[in-house]
Amino acid sequence: MKLTPVMERYVLHWGEMGARWGVNRTVSQIHALLYLSPEPMSAEEIAMTLSVARSNVSTSLKELQSWNLVTVSHVMGDRRDLFSVSGDTWEMLLTILQERKRREIEPTLSMLRASVLELEDDTETPKAVKAKIRDMLGFVSTLSTWFDEMVRLPKSTLVALMKLGAKVQKLISGSRKAKT
Repeated sequence: MKLTPVMERYVLHWGEMGARWGVNRTVSQIHALLYLSPEPMSAEEIAMTLSVARSNVSTSLKELQSWNLVTVSHVMGDRRDLFSVSGDTWEMLLTILQERKRREIEPTLSMLRASVLELEDDTETPKAVKAKIRDMLGFVSTLSTWFDEMVRLPKSTLVALMKLGAKVQKLISGSRKAKT
């Protein structure tokens, strides 16, 4: 695949952004390349296009597969694995968010729940610290529940909700006034 200057900037920028989000630069660049590619690509094609070592491509593709961001397909008579990005941009966003929740938020919730249970019999930890840990559990639990509810919405509803932005506040304020 031949990259135009715009495509190259896109791939390089996506790599930089990935690094800022805690994702390996090559993983992010491969994801960007596959997103732009009209056809599935083999690991060899990816390595040649990005001028990256084949071993690095292989490791990066495994990482992308673990995030459910790429799919593997095959063509009759061709033994190579061909890789492509799964779904549209909204599906990609939701997949990334669900994986981050699974990898980061859920372990944090488990730790906070265990900590709150442990605090019940703890006489050494100051009350103010106990309150902060309980508050954090409440906050992260609320965030997690909200996310679970949002991902169940139809995509069209989610898009409309996001486009509303701060106008949601007016809707909420309006419904409160109507109830009083």
